[in-house]
Amino acid sequence: MTGPRYTPLAAGLPATVPFVGPETPERALGQRLRARLGANESVFGPSPGAIAAMAQAVAEAWMYSDPENHDLRRAIAAHKDVAPENIVVGEGIDGLLGYLVRMVTAGPDDHIVTSDGAYPTFSYHVAGFGGTLHKVPYRGDAEDPGALLTKAAEIDAKLIYLANPDNPMGSWHSRNVIEEMAANMPDGTVLVLDEAYGQFLPPGDLPRIDASSPNLIRFRTFSEAYGMAGARVGYGIGHPDLIGAFNKVRNHFGMSRVSQAGALAALADAYLAEVIESVASARVRIAEIATTNGLTALPSAVNFVAVDCGGDGAFAKSVLSGHRRLRRRDRVQTGHRARALRVFGEQTVL
Repeated sequence: MTGPRYTPLAAGLPATVPFVGPETPERALGQRLRARLGANESVFGPSPGAIAAMAQAVAEAWMYSDPENHDLRRAIAAHKDVAPENIVVGEGIDGLLGYLVRMVTAGPDDHIVTSDGAYPTFSYHVAGFGGTLHKVPYRGDAEDPGALLTKAAEIDAKLIYLANPDNPMGSWHSRNVIEEMAANMPDGTVLVLDEAYGQFLPPGDLPRIDASSPNLIRFRTFSEAYGMAGARVGYGIGHPDLIGAFNKVRNHFGMSRVSQAGALAALADAYLAEVIESVASARVRIAEIATTNGLTALPSAVNFVAVDCGGDGAFAKSVLSGHRRLRRRDRVQTGHRARALRVFGEQTVL
């Protein structure tokens, strides 16, 4: 008896995942971790209104969710001053990225551009659908918009992926840089602008880009600033034709009623401003901890901080392996609020 007849693509893919959850090392170690740093989860959690709404919605969890995400799409559209036709809702940005890549990628002749070291889940989707991924290096500690545009024009890329602010570095580009990039996209290339951490940007740095632009899609999430990572609610803002194409491939029952209710309530809750202020204070504290230990915290516009160890990858790994010996007060804590601290050599993370 033979097993499944996989496609050559599936048979050749490595059995890996782009993100190893904290539960995996917990199982291996047989103990709980003191802090869940790698996922950038917000320890501030959802807003009180969102928690109440989700608790109430649990009683209706026996029903399927609204497959059109009607109420949530309209609430997001009103919040962003666009039409509901400009909004698609899905299972976090990760899920929506998978749908987008699926829509434009059928094999190695479909070329996609990203940065070397950028958010790995996007690259994971490109590999999974058989596209050819091209990577350009960071310039300094940030993604390089000019290099991304040049590479896309050179290879006739279908997509350019850019996270602003960036994960994993926490760096960001000013509004003018992103707006100029969007205005100079090659014909037939779509800019995939991942703004998962957009709420943490300095005031005035969120780009002003017309939602009717046919070669741009902006992704946002309720995972980070809204503190609802486990609810898996993300959304895209784009041209109605591109947004409508998601209906051809998306999982129409991918959202739960509980998640929909929580996101609706979060939009109406003033709690977000308090979280953003607390995160800004925590970044300052983390920079102080880095300085005290002879390290350099990089400027950050997200809810984590990348730290320059001042050496190579081997030294960064030695910092990682030795972090358990740090005094408790020097652990990655900000009073009673834990914030994510990342230590980079060659993408080495603490």
